[in-house]
Amino acid sequence: MSSDFLSRRVLELEPSATMAMNAKAKQLAAEGKSVISFSVGEPDFNTPQHICDAAKAAIDAGMHGYTAVGGTPELKKAVATALTRDTGVEYKPDQVVASPGGKYSLYLILMALINPGDEVIIPAPYWVSYPEMVRLVGGVPVIVNTNEEDLFAVRPEALEAAITPKTKAIILNSPSNPTGQIVPPEVIGEIGRIMEKKGIWCISDEIYNHLIFGDAQHKSIASVSDYCRDHTVVANGCSKTYAMTGWRLGWIGAPKAVAKAIEDLQGQTCSNPCTIAQAAAVAAINGPQDSVKKMASQFDRRRGIIYDLLNGIEGFSFLMPQGAFYALPNISGVFGKTIGGVTVTSPLDFCTVALEKAQVAMIPGEAFGAPNHIRLSYATSEENIKEGCRRLKALVEGTL
Repeated sequence: MSSDFLSRRVLELEPSATMAMNAKAKQLAAEGKSVISFSVGEPDFNTPQHICDAAKAAIDAGMHGYTAVGGTPELKKAVATALTRDTGVEYKPDQVVASPGGKYSLYLILMALINPGDEVIIPAPYWVSYPEMVRLVGGVPVIVNTNEEDLFAVRPEALEAAITPKTKAIILNSPSNPTGQIVPPEVIGEIGRIMEKKGIWCISDEIYNHLIFGDAQHKSIASVSDYCRDHTVVANGCSKTYAMTGWRLGWIGAPKAVAKAIEDLQGQTCSNPCTIAQAAAVAAINGPQDSVKKMASQFDRRRGIIYDLLNGIEGFSFLMPQGAFYALPNISGVFGKTIGGVTVTSPLDFCTVALEKAQVAMIPGEAFGAPNHIRLSYATSEENIKEGCRRLKALVEGTL
């Protein structure tokens, strides 16, 4: 059938590389192959029991209907308190909008701020969905490359050079997917000063802000100055911190007028987020945080293991992540080599061979604006990390 009836925005949309690779891995697993997947950024922990209990109690209490579009009063209050604690900026409930997931929250932010033709600066490497979301709302993604020697933090001079009269906003993600790095507080301060100088906004994706390791420090750009407070929209949610990816509950913190606009948009698209998930989120935010610390400790241990193993593969070099649960090794050292019968010239080549020959699923760096890298999620067991890295090493050495 012809696709002429589809809209141009859909025809021009790039499918998610993460979801595509995960689908291939699942297909191989269904065929009986022993697949180790490093592809999806999803905690491999169960949602804590007290959160599940709160959801069950909400069902038993008859919480089966619609709520206010932007979330229940209890949830808005809990999120406002959490945002105030985490960002160092005071948020009130009328500055909060709860949505069906952090991803949808980001899309609503762009819908509320970006007009057709507006430019949005995105430091690379970036999460795969940022450029596509910008295009979907009619904006123009402007990619600013970063360097490994800077731990992938955007250089202020490079950011300022990319700003034009059409620039409306910059998207920051710290801790980062896919790099696992955190933008240093001093760089956050410089970015904030440039924002004020140039009169632009920041969309700050802080979904991994509770998964930080060692001495690394996360600073929300909203806290840099009064201007930044009034021109930053923070996105966060339950998925990573509380292992609640399937519950689809995210939120934004924004200046009141922006929050109202986002709530209006949501009211005309999906109405309120899931009522039961909202009750669970209140329990997650207000309840004990022991499970968060335990999960972060496990990720910290795993990053040390995968750091040692990946750096032990000839042609790989890998920076120690500071947060989240992603590894982004540079594999340019294997380009030009014949691996698994294929001459590898790109991350896509290597990931394809790794899946076919070693049954290891990863995401090629091209999807993240990282043409020399591959991304692995170490949100999987230590056994899987060790076996997956063993297979990769054997594949590269030709002993698989």
